[in-house]
Order: sequence, then structure tokens, then C-alpha cells
Amino acid sequence: MASPPPGTERITDLDAAWAESHHGAQLRAVRRAAERLRDRFAGGPRCVAVRTLPLTTLLYPTKYAFWNAAVSPVPFVVMTHRCLLVQFFQQGELRTLLFNPSDYEAARATPFFARLVEQFGERATELVQRRWEPLEAQLASLGLRPEDIDYVAFDHFHTQDLRSLLGTEDGARAPRFPNARLLAPKREWDDWDDLHPMQRAWFVPDGKRGVLTDRVVLTDGDLLLGDGVMLLRTPGHTSGNQTLFVSTESGVWGVSENGTCADNWSPLESRIRGLGALCKRQDLDVILNANTPEYGAEQYTSMILERTIVDRVKRAPAFVQMFPSSEVTPHILAPGIRPTVIHRAVASGEVSRVAARASSPAARDGATASL
Repeated sequence: MASPPPGTERITDLDAAWAESHHGAQLRAVRRAAERLRDRFAGGPRCVAVRTLPLTTLLYPTKYAFWNAAVSPVPFVVMTHRCLLVQFFQQGELRTLLFNPSDYEAARATPFFARLVEQFGERATELVQRRWEPLEAQLASLGLRPEDIDYVAFDHFHTQDLRSLLGTEDGARAPRFPNARLLAPKREWDDWDDLHPMQRAWFVPDGKRGVLTDRVVLTDGDLLLGDGVMLLRTPGHTSGNQTLFVSTESGVWGVSENGTCADNWSPLESRIRGLGALCKRQDLDVILNANTPEYGAEQYTSMILERTIVDRVKRAPAFVQMFPSSEVTPHILAPGIRPTVIHRAVASGEVSRVAARASSPAARDGATASL
């Protein structure tokens, strides 16, 4: 097992459960272990602040978003992709993490989306695309600079091009966040070098070719990053899929793309036609985001893990606080598909400028400037 990055801690609670070789036994073991981990995490310290930073909207096949379960007159849904900013204390030092700081312009080279443009044309696909302010501008509005980011991570590497993020060896591109370490699951990082045909449609082929690797930290297993923040392996959607969990003033939230809206984790309560019926017929508890079917059983188990760790939505207790990194968004071009619960954003605490770091939570109010 690889050593955890400096300042972080390995979480071992789920190791034995994931080591179960039979999927049924693995599901039961993961659920039990997740219940124990959830109690400890929810009872521990909270993170400092959380903000969602919207980036862009995109077209996505309905059959993938809801595992062929949704009854819809159109083949596509519209999703909103968002980055999450998290601040937390790590051994008394304030740290700042960006989760899913995607380069959506470079993502257009993803083979699946490139073929969509070929099929429907640039103009047609741009009809549904909305772009928010660049991520750097959104950070600036919170008093943060690119240099202030300590960590970046992605729930998985689908559609990602890391050359603009990490910079390139030939100097053609400078690092976008020059002081940030990329937390990259080793299994998926290695997969990217020799993709299976079932994976190729969703990875930018040259997305990590020639990148600077001096700030890449290859991870293995589950990590406690600091107070109220952990990254847990949730394999299935990809080989190295991971979910970010944050403990906030509104409870525990998780962020991943194992589902595309709250209904994926609570399909029996969904008002989207077809989801509940499929689950009743097949005795299922969750609906996968299923554009990559090669690890379906593991993805199902990962979604049960996620649902176990997080809290319930207060305004709709049948649903859980799983925030899809790309969330299905009601749109006139996708009639009939409206999630029962739409999260849109997570906000907690006060974002702190990093110019003056606190040495401990007790010193934070006197040592940082808040917005």
C-alpha cells in the first residue's frame, strides 16, 4: 500500500470490505464498514468552508444518465458541471482544495463529445451550452488566487486534459495552479496510458501526455485529507473513481458522478418516469450513471457506500446529500426529465483568504481575513 501524501492520513476502515472477492459479500461488507466510518466522520470536526463553482452545461445521453430506465421522448439530458472549493485544517494549517477544476474547452477533444459535434454540428451543440465566468475569476471573487490552491483532485479522469492544469515539460503550458498537488488514483492514472476499448470514448487521448509530474501524488486507497474532508475510493464508473466527502454545518455531503442527480441514489422515490418501475422489477436500490458498464457491480456498491456515508436532505428526507459533479438540469430541450430534488449548490462556512494562514482552528479568526 502506497504511503499517504504528507499531512494526510490513510483510512483503513473499508480495506477488508473491498477485499471481498464475491460481489454480494462485498456489498454487505462495504455497507457495514461505511456505517461505522460515517458515525466517526460525522461526529468529528467540520471543514472550514465549501462553495460550488459552476463551469458549463453539456449534452449527455439519457440512456447513460439513468441506465436506460428513464422514459423520455428525447435522447439527451442537459447537465451542469461544477467545481467544488473546500477549505479545511490539516494538522493545524489551512488548506484549500479544488475538486473537479475541469478545462471544459479542452474537454471538447473527448472522443464521445467530438463525435457529437460531428453528428449534430457545432451550432446545435452550443445551443444548450452555457459557460460561467472562468474559474480563476470565481476564485478572485472569493479573495483567492491560483497560487493559493494546495490540492486539486477529480472524481475520475473522464473528459479531463491535465496539460493546462499541470503544465507541460516543454514549457508550452504553465501550471494553472502552480502550488497545487494533484491527488491522482494510481490505478486510473496508469490505465490512461493503455486504455481498454470500453474506456476510450471518454478519455482525452493525449490528456496527460508530456505533463509535469513533480506535483502529481499517486494515491492508493482511502484518505483523510484533514478536518472534515475525506477522499474514498468508489470504483465502478472508472477503475480509480473516488468520492469527496465533506462534513459541513448542513451535515455530510458527498460529490461524485456515480449518479447524475439526487434521483439516482433514491430511485424508488423519484418522479422521473421509469426509474422506480425498473428498481421494483429488478430489486435495485440505486440507478447507475452507466456510460461505462465494465465495472457495474462495483459502481452499485460504491453508490450504496456513498448513500450510507452522507446525510439526508432536510427538505426531502427520502433523498440523500450526494451532489453530482455534473447534475441533470431541467431544460426546454429535454422535456419530461426533471429531477425530484435539485441540489444546484453547496455552501458552508466562510471562505478565508490564504494570505494569512491560521496555525490552528482557535487562531483562525484572528489570523485570516474572511469574506
